[in-house]
Amino acid sequence: MNRFGGDIFMGVLDDGTVVGVPEKAAPDMVKNFIAVISNPALFSPTVYLTPEVIKDEKGHSIIHVHIPPSAEVHSYKKVVYDRVDDADVKVTATSQIAAMYIRKQNIFTEKKIYPFVTMADLRLDLLPRIRQMALTHAGGKHPWDHMEDQELLQSAGLYGMDISTGEKGYNLAAIMLLGKDHIILNACPAYETDALVRKVNVDRYDDREIIRTNLIESFDLLMEFARKHLLDKFFLENEVNVSLRNILAREMISNTLMHREFTSTYAAKFVIEKDRMYVENASRASKQGIITPENLEPNPKNPIISSFFRNIGRADRLGSGVRNLYKYSKYYSGAEPTFMEGDVFRIIVPLNDAYSFDFGQNGRSNQSNQSNQTGLTEEEQKLLNWIKLNPDMTNTLIAESLDWSVSKVKYYVQKLKRANKIKRAGTSRKGYWEVFEEEDN
Repeated sequence: MNRFGGDIFMGVLDDGTVVGVPEKAAPDMVKNFIAVISNPALFSPTVYLTPEVIKDEKGHSIIHVHIPPSAEVHSYKKVVYDRVDDADVKVTATSQIAAMYIRKQNIFTEKKIYPFVTMADLRLDLLPRIRQMALTHAGGKHPWDHMEDQELLQSAGLYGMDISTGEKGYNLAAIMLLGKDHIILNACPAYETDALVRKVNVDRYDDREIIRTNLIESFDLLMEFARKHLLDKFFLENEVNVSLRNILAREMISNTLMHREFTSTYAAKFVIEKDRMYVENASRASKQGIITPENLEPNPKNPIISSFFRNIGRADRLGSGVRNLYKYSKYYSGAEPTFMEGDVFRIIVPLNDAYSFDFGQNGRSNQSNQSNQTGLTEEEQKLLNWIKLNPDMTNTLIAESLDWSVSKVKYYVQKLKRANKIKRAGTSRKGYWEVFEEEDN
């Protein structure tokens, strides 16, 4: 966490040999791991991570923990460690520790200290509810339950020191999560989330709500807006009725609240249209292009805020949002979402009020509910038709012809490949596309 993040695999030797951990001991090992990282006397600041017990093809139990880079400098038993190649190095020199703080503060603007902000500027009335949410999410036991207000804020990384100036105080993450409205407006004058419905009046809007309050209550208001304007379709998962609407809205809303660049003047949006809904916000992108489950590289934009959301159950581990949206969007509308990374980050989830996964699962065709009779989206069908006419074209030439980006072409090519609609024969430059008609599949 003090360096660039990584992964821990318990039950795997240094040479990659999988030996596993005793299956009966795995749950206790997970509990002990969580107890250590949640204990402020051992691990400071504390952190929220989610160990996962997985099995390999031979049945070995392995405990996997994904660890994101942190906006904080963490210590274990009051000793700061840094990761250099495969070694854990104790960092004792003040200059080295200072360099770690400076490196992290240059990356994460949520760490900016506001020395004149006091507890009176924060919505402390939200803390009892936050404690209860953390308790519920953690199964009835969470270190925040017995902490005083100031101790909780410090444990969550909301109060700290700028090692380059010596200033102590609450940071931007604290202001955005718990600040009173006028304090938020003072720190980030352009901050807002514009929630819109455009189904009839597409040039303006049918309903609108501009939200400029703290992230905790912003989440509630945006979820209520989604419940008001989206269908809650029937769906059973493992014989339990779950709300696809709430799952999709939760992932989209938590993402746009956690991972935006708050210092930007770009206004974040949550828009519901007739055939899609989307969120977009300013981002500090590490790369540009389409994100899929296959090329996903979790990269927290605001680790302190993200950790806080995970503690209270409003987000899961990094990367789970992409996978959940891909999984449940197909059940909700019959089509996959689109993730576009760049200076402006966008998540687009297709909508189809006529589509019902349950209707199709009951033995009756839901093909008439798809975007077309082939089950493809408009973009996929457009690309497929073009490839049929121009099988020799490369991705670059297709992008120029359709006025698309190359990354967009590659994204939809992969979707057509997974749907077994096309196959590339030969090389990427001198080959050609094979198109499989319905009778060939």
